Amino acid sequence: MPAIAIIGAQWGDEGKGKATDLLGSRVDHVVKFNGGNNAGHTVVIGQPDGSSEKYALHLLPSGILSPNCTPVIGNGVVVDIDVLFEEIDGLEARGVDTSKLKVSASAHVIPSYNRALDKVTERFLGSRRLGTTGRGIGPTYADKMNRIGIRVQDLFDKKILTAKVTGALELKNQVLTKVYNRRAAEVDEIVAELLTHAERLRPMVCDTGLFLNQALDEGDIVLLEAGQATLLDVDHGTYPFVTSSSATAGGACTGSGIPPMRLDQVIGIVKAYTTRVGEGPFPTELFDDAGEHLRKVGAEYGTTTGRPRRCGWYDAVIARYAARVNGVTDFVLTKLDVLTGLEQVPVCVAYDVNGVRHDEMPVNQSDFHHAVPIFEHLPGWWEDISECRTFEELPANAQAYVEAVEKMSGSRISVIGVGPSRAATIVRHELI
Repeated sequence: MPAIAIIGAQWGDEGKGKATDLLGSRVDHVVKFNGGNNAGHTVVIGQPDGSSEKYALHLLPSGILSPNCTPVIGNGVVVDIDVLFEEIDGLEARGVDTSKLKVSASAHVIPSYNRALDKVTERFLGSRRLGTTGRGIGPTYADKMNRIGIRVQDLFDKKILTAKVTGALELKNQVLTKVYNRRAAEVDEIVAELLTHAERLRPMVCDTGLFLNQALDEGDIVLLEAGQATLLDVDHGTYPFVTSSSATAGGACTGSGIPPMRLDQVIGIVKAYTTRVGEGPFPTELFDDAGEHLRKVGAEYGTTTGRPRRCGWYDAVIARYAARVNGVTDFVLTKLDVLTGLEQVPVCVAYDVNGVRHDEMPVNQSDFHHAVPIFEHLPGWWEDISECRTFEELPANAQAYVEAVEKMSGSRISVIGVGPSRAATIVRHELI
């Protein structure tokens, strides 16, 4: 069977966790292929008694909530081992079985000195800060590229681990002590920290690339789940206000060990409006009551950081860009219900940059920074849509909004989210 990738088509927080969980009962493996605990998915699962359970996942793939699914942390992820086991313990305390989890031996580990560097660097940058989460993600990816990183497999050979930590700290301690006036990290202390969970971790570790390719050979369905999103991708995002990994469909291959020819479907997740956390340009951002309305009704606060998200109207230019960069075959439009009660719903169809219309993303960073959205205003609706389960049940204006956005965005909208629970979903076209 081919593999399927789920990617964020905006700046993250689009609802990828819900989409992954929606498909989780029909796939055999869910793979997290990039990022670390710098982002999160909130998944709400309805219970037989009518209640619901809410789960906030940061490092673990959303598929861990599906009993018949094998969750996999791929080689493209950076792993904070303390956070990994905190999250596992929290789920097991709530009755979730995590015994199937597999972790790539080649995934890189976040050591404590990188968390320290991340936080102090952001403070040092001041007004030029990037808005990182301070969890050591960027410095760990930098170590990976500089070939001084620590991998999961290194935790099972103390001699190799000690040698690698020693080499890394020759550089890191110079920066910590001479640039930031902080205490130097001790090799033995770091090694001891990293070895704390080694034996518990060992049974989970394998060659996940081999495991996943064998699963595909056997006819299993593999779902590849991105952290962050297209506009935060280190190559294709709004650089330098991006994450440190590849969050696009291309990253799904490099971060999992699955070759491109086995990737058959790319599902892009978009909100019915747009949000962003952290610094960087955001053409449709709202600074008025409308922005506060979207934040309040949509509960727009970061799953991982709790930071209030910046809110703005739907940006079709970004959606078209994401469709092109990722080869999106299907869009999942989430949080349509948040727009209920608006007399008109603006949609950004193009940008004005110094009097020149741009229907596609500007090439230059400065042009995007100065882009002024060109809006088309669509009629709103007042009816409660949270109980709608077919497209035809939506109010006429809500249907028209979806159809207009679909035409602007470069690929079909196959699923619509009308509420936070798994059940509050309209399927127009089956994804699997």
